[in-house]
Amino acid sequence: MRTRALFPRIAAVVALALVPSCRARGDEIRIGAYLSLSGADSTFGTDTRDGIELAAIEANARGGVRGKPVRILVEDDQSRPGEASNKVRQLIDRDGVTALLGEVSSSRSIVGGIIANQRHVPMVTPSSTAVDVTVGREYVFRTCFTDAQQGAVAARFVHDIRRVDRAAILWVPQESYSRGLAESFRAAFTRMGGQIVADKAYQKGETNFTTYLEDIRAASPPAVFVPVYYNDVVQIARQAKAIGLSGSLFVGGDAWDSQDLLDGAGAELEGAFITDHYAPDVPWENSRAFLAAFRARYGREPGSMSAQGYDAAKLLFDAIGRATELTPAAVKDAIAGTHDFLGATGTLTIDAHHNANKPIVIVQIRSKRFAYSTQLLAD
Repeated sequence: MRTRALFPRIAAVVALALVPSCRARGDEIRIGAYLSLSGADSTFGTDTRDGIELAAIEANARGGVRGKPVRILVEDDQSRPGEASNKVRQLIDRDGVTALLGEVSSSRSIVGGIIANQRHVPMVTPSSTAVDVTVGREYVFRTCFTDAQQGAVAARFVHDIRRVDRAAILWVPQESYSRGLAESFRAAFTRMGGQIVADKAYQKGETNFTTYLEDIRAASPPAVFVPVYYNDVVQIARQAKAIGLSGSLFVGGDAWDSQDLLDGAGAELEGAFITDHYAPDVPWENSRAFLAAFRARYGREPGSMSAQGYDAAKLLFDAIGRATELTPAAVKDAIAGTHDFLGATGTLTIDAHHNANKPIVIVQIRSKRFAYSTQLLAD
């Protein structure tokens, strides 16, 4: 089922207050968002939508951007790259959006970014970390770190901070996210003098990981790097516990950051660490303000995806406000010129490669919650 509206859960009276239905297109700024609201990655998509929604509500409460209300048009790409392409075309050609927000998954941001770049429409992805997302694309940006940065920081954390010189890797070669993180971790860890004692690749869609985990157990590594999505991690953690592998051995990436993971395997992963963009208890003021606003609106703790959606939307609104004129080219230039933007996920600057220069947060799973541990800067 296609989802498309000004955030379906906003009550009608609020929607009318934000975006009066009688407004002509020229009287509002239309932003397209294509997200995985259904399908395999729906938790990531809906969490991101919540952050974007909050940013839009706050912007409109302050009078909008450039004196115009912001209207977010949301499309569900069903967690499928082909559908992501279709939704980006619809948002650009049918709806005439000024800019795009999305996607969560790197594979879908890559295909959506191809179209955005061809049509010269600025696109900001909140959380797609594959290096290729922005390479050679003048109109595509991200407000997150890259897989190369994240994998290298994970290796540095394991080797230098946890004092581990032997590690295993469990990853999925068919996923650009997993492959990129595994490659960067492997390269950085061995460069620092570490040894990869087990390097196990499984096929996308597999559900029985016991053989891989038994091989890892036989190698007795003090750390196991598992750069895969949260839905696989739940099964991996349960099967690891069944054969006696402690959850505290595991280290993951930002794709672990889901309430579904905590609900499904939080106990099994007690003491595990992940590289991430955010935790509710990160020690900076902008995060505390976001946390209070999110709790007030949704009555729950925000996850990393909500914080990243919020930052991506706010950075885009800020760039639109700073642009010399309300055209895609001018907005693109304003995004590229972003320096020291104060976000919920930290202070960030868009670099020459259209990536975000920002802290990488180390988060630990404690009592079925994500808790801030420390932060490291990418090399």
